[in-house]
Amino acid sequence: MRWCEIFLYPKLISWRTLINYSAKTAVFGDMKNRRVLLIKTGTVFGVGALASILPSQIGLSTASASTKVAKQAVKKVAHPKKTGKTGNFLGQVAQTQFGPVEVKVTLNHGRITKVATPVYPKGTFRDKEINSQAIPMLQQEVIQVQSSNIQGVGGASYTSQGFYTSLLSALAKAGHK
Repeated sequence: MRWCEIFLYPKLISWRTLINYSAKTAVFGDMKNRRVLLIKTGTVFGVGALASILPSQIGLSTASASTKVAKQAVKKVAHPKKTGKTGNFLGQVAQTQFGPVEVKVTLNHGRITKVATPVYPKGTFRDKEINSQAIPMLQQEVIQVQSSNIQGVGGASYTSQGFYTSLLSALAKAGHK
């Protein structure tokens, strides 16, 4: 009996025949078929074991978990904090190899709402080309992470370092982390 017959006529094959055939092929060196059979069997039993675990058996129920999440969301919305400084804060000018970089940060109740870069290198065409892409990326990242914990922009490492240095001084003036 061949493997193709097993798949074409599954009703004619008993489990004993399948096991005997598998053992014969393993003895005669047909290791690939044996591996496939073991992998498929293991997968079926593994999926069955995972499917049999219910959240109630772990100690959680879906209703109580969703209720906890909903209560936490209500708590966060019900008491918004309006602490922190509000205003514009200008960082110190950072000197880079290609020119100065200065950052201006706008805070509203401690949240960074706007980042501007009034001074940056724009002496050559290459400076303009690099910084026209790098500066907006850095500004957007600061607003997204709400701190000075940002990544530099590849290809604009000097501008990124100057931006970061000036940003740190602006946030220090604001008392922001």
